Amino acid sequence: MFDMLFSPITINKLEIKNRIAYPSLGLLYSLDGKLNDKYRYFYQERARGGAGIVTVGPVGFDFVGSGPVALQIGTDEAIKDFAELTGMIKDAGAKAWIQLFHAGAYSYSKLLGGEDPVAPSAIYSDYSKTVPREMTVDDIRATQKSFVDAAARAKEAGFDGVEIIASAGYLITQFISPLKNQRTDEYGGSFENRMRFPREIIEMMRERLGNEYPISIRMAGNDFVRGSNTDEDTPAVARVYEKAGVDLINVTGGWHESRVPQLPMELPRAIFSYLALNIKRSVNIPVIASNRITDPYLAEQILRDGIADMVNLGRVLIADPFWPEKAREGRVEEILPCIACSQGCTDQLFSAKPVFCLANPRAGFEGERVVKKTSAPKKVMVIGAGPGGLEAAITAAEAGHRVELYEKTDEIGGQLRIAGTPPHKGEIWELARYFDVMLDKYDVDVFLETEVTPELIKETAPEYIIAAEGAEPLMPPIEGIGEPPAVSAWEVLRNDPPLGTKIAVIGGGAVGLETAEFLGMKGTLSPEALYFLFRYEAESIERLRELVTKGTKDITLFEMMPKVGKGVGKSTKWVLLGNIEKLNIRVITGAKVLSVKGGEVVYEIGGKRESEKFDSVVNAVGSRSVKNVASKLEGLGIPYKVVGDSVRPAQINDAIHEGFLAAMEIG
Repeated sequence: MFDMLFSPITINKLEIKNRIAYPSLGLLYSLDGKLNDKYRYFYQERARGGAGIVTVGPVGFDFVGSGPVALQIGTDEAIKDFAELTGMIKDAGAKAWIQLFHAGAYSYSKLLGGEDPVAPSAIYSDYSKTVPREMTVDDIRATQKSFVDAAARAKEAGFDGVEIIASAGYLITQFISPLKNQRTDEYGGSFENRMRFPREIIEMMRERLGNEYPISIRMAGNDFVRGSNTDEDTPAVARVYEKAGVDLINVTGGWHESRVPQLPMELPRAIFSYLALNIKRSVNIPVIASNRITDPYLAEQILRDGIADMVNLGRVLIADPFWPEKAREGRVEEILPCIACSQGCTDQLFSAKPVFCLANPRAGFEGERVVKKTSAPKKVMVIGAGPGGLEAAITAAEAGHRVELYEKTDEIGGQLRIAGTPPHKGEIWELARYFDVMLDKYDVDVFLETEVTPELIKETAPEYIIAAEGAEPLMPPIEGIGEPPAVSAWEVLRNDPPLGTKIAVIGGGAVGLETAEFLGMKGTLSPEALYFLFRYEAESIERLRELVTKGTKDITLFEMMPKVGKGVGKSTKWVLLGNIEKLNIRVITGAKVLSVKGGEVVYEIGGKRESEKFDSVVNAVGSRSVKNVASKLEGLGIPYKVVGDSVRPAQINDAIHEGFLAAMEIG
């Protein structure tokens, strides 16, 4: 089925068993630069799951270049710990790679004890909000030597290959960028001079490591930053890397400060594979494609079409480490999908917190959250088929319990069905599909359109109960909020009722913004229509740009707080707010809405009372817990656990993780 994906490939003299690589992704499982069991079990799991290459990283080699946010291999003392890790990865069946990391101007001075980061030129960084210190020639040569010394330690520690990071806006990218490199010496100016820094590192590394040791480099296919390198420039960059001694080129998208989204659901699947093809056409060594390659069919097609020689599965293997093994065995439907939410990974990193996964409660907890078969199976009732109840049901069933799942509506999924409705959020529906498959796999008895009552509980006689009743829209103390033409955001996203042209959305949190975007997209061109009109030059570029942003609704969003976006992740907020702006959605902050009766929105702002008439009003102020059954469980004498929104309104990851842990507590 996936012949190309699971065919071997040779890098230099090293044979890799398949075309799947787990790339370097920050995890922040320690802040002392040292490996610990969380790292060890995490990487071991990705190797056990069937990836051909597992890359450890980012790994720094000097404090200024990476601070406390990366593992460190800057001294010989680190070799022993890394040797233990490489042994675990290789024993589990994968080749062990390491990515050597230097952030340059992207280092945060506050994490460096106040010391300034270094860069090719003293140019302000929009990412770190810092002006770095310009490197002297001595600094450059010392950094090059540190790169090479770190690579030698990696080889001694048993790594099968070394990757140099030259992407994402980090140090090497800064050297080769005409925007960030304003030097006038031999390391700046011309293309040849700007390439001198990475070229010399590769040449020195090749000499030190020998001709048969694999060296790879991760590069940006397009910086997506105005004034920097584009995909017209990067093929020449790749040819320099190849000539200097690189065996494999790992192609990704742009920089962290790019205003083109690189990771969220907004990004179409495998969109940046064209960048890999652009590099592949220019070199004679293998190339890896990256970014949002989510399913085996897509990965196989990329390889079959000659777009790339390997594929990176980054967050995909955080969500399901056994993606490769399941694909190889033909169990594609059992793959736990990465929905590109960024909540447990990128958002965590941007908040200097350890990585987890919204959908996979074991990610980052591989050594402690182990589902074991129970020796005393119990009859378990799970109330509510939202994400928390679904996770609890399949985990309890996997552990060997007899599980019955009750849902009062006619379908499973709960708020997943609502959350997946806004533009670019359809990946969330993949979770509902996955849960449906797993309920069948573990023979969970599902009762839809069934309201659980104390009488039903007594009749079915469960030995353990997990209540996951979820939440419902909050009805704030606003006059007319429960009367037409007012409607809840949940109703809008679930049933898409007909609304008037002029719409007020009350509430500027995540749900309010996404509902406003959903309404703002009505009447705009679909991607397919845009492609057709563009391909046949039916309209001008300016007209097409207008048609994808100008819909049929006139929307105003009211928020009581000074800013909108509470509850939206750091890595995706700018994308959502940018879409709100592009759709010309009016946002009024600091506005306390008093009444929406008859469609007239009366609000206070700056000490003054204002009003405006609307055709429709959408209530998106929040949600409240549902505890219809949970509040009655105490007196039944049956062990129970309440999880998810039934405890307090929270996020999907809270429900899934709590459902998992509740099932683990059954015993």
